[in-house]
Amino acid sequence: MPELPEVETVRRGLQPVMEGARIERVELRRPDLRFPLPLDFAARLQGRTIEALARRAKYLLVHLDDGAVVIAHLGMSGSFRIEEESDAEAEPETPGTFHHPRSKDEKHDHVVFHLERPEGRARVIYNDPRRFGFMLLAEADALHDHPLLNGLGVEPTGNALDGVLLSDMLRAKKTPLKSALLDQHLIAGLGNIYVCEALWRAAISPKRLAGTIAGKPGKDTLRTRRLAEAIRTVIADAVAAGGSTLRDHRQADGSLGYFQHTFSVYDREGSPCPRIACTGAVQRITQAGRSTFYCPRCQR
Repeated sequence: MPELPEVETVRRGLQPVMEGARIERVELRRPDLRFPLPLDFAARLQGRTIEALARRAKYLLVHLDDGAVVIAHLGMSGSFRIEEESDAEAEPETPGTFHHPRSKDEKHDHVVFHLERPEGRARVIYNDPRRFGFMLLAEADALHDHPLLNGLGVEPTGNALDGVLLSDMLRAKKTPLKSALLDQHLIAGLGNIYVCEALWRAAISPKRLAGTIAGKPGKDTLRTRRLAEAIRTVIADAVAAGGSTLRDHRQADGSLGYFQHTFSVYDREGSPCPRIACTGAVQRITQAGRSTFYCPRCQR
């Protein structure tokens, strides 16, 4: 499942092409993805101008000029492909060196946005072999109350997530810290990969009970300060590197993200801990049915 940095990378890749473009038409090549597409989906979007492309947690939000918003989720294998139509003879380009082949089978091209722009026409194609992604319609003035969005916690970017807020969030939690950090009601969009990486950077064990790193109400602790900083920086580093691009995920322009080459612990079971002066090795355990990677020697 793509995590927040991957989705943010897709948003940034689509933004220059989609923002300000007029949707000439939407081509639906099947009636459903993970869920049925709205019955009036193509008709509602036809002729509309895209005012903004935003993100909330792992959802892409396409704001239209009539107040409608497309809520899109990439699921397990969804990706967008941008094709410029200025040169009809040109082959679609897929920049980047791929670790896993990208699906190019047109039978997996399920939704095609035909766009009109001052620079020329373009097509934005949604491809999803597994069809776990989805697209829904909502209204901008009711977006905050939408069932998919209304319970989401703070974004793990910017300065809103600090040691004090993290301490207050975790104080009453008796679950393992790893599980608490994956709770989307607390921190929106933070997934398994980056929780493992942030806990390693903060030198905190994923098995530690969440409440044990909290301080008094309104006060932070050394551990919550370190962890909040680690979460923010690992997300920022991953976005800057283009996302982790595990398995099927690709950036919007088809290029590969390279953050996975700098993972400290994730998917590195048995490797020496990369922390200077630590003589431990990365271990994998299972928590709540998901793999956790950490160094038991330096993460306490």
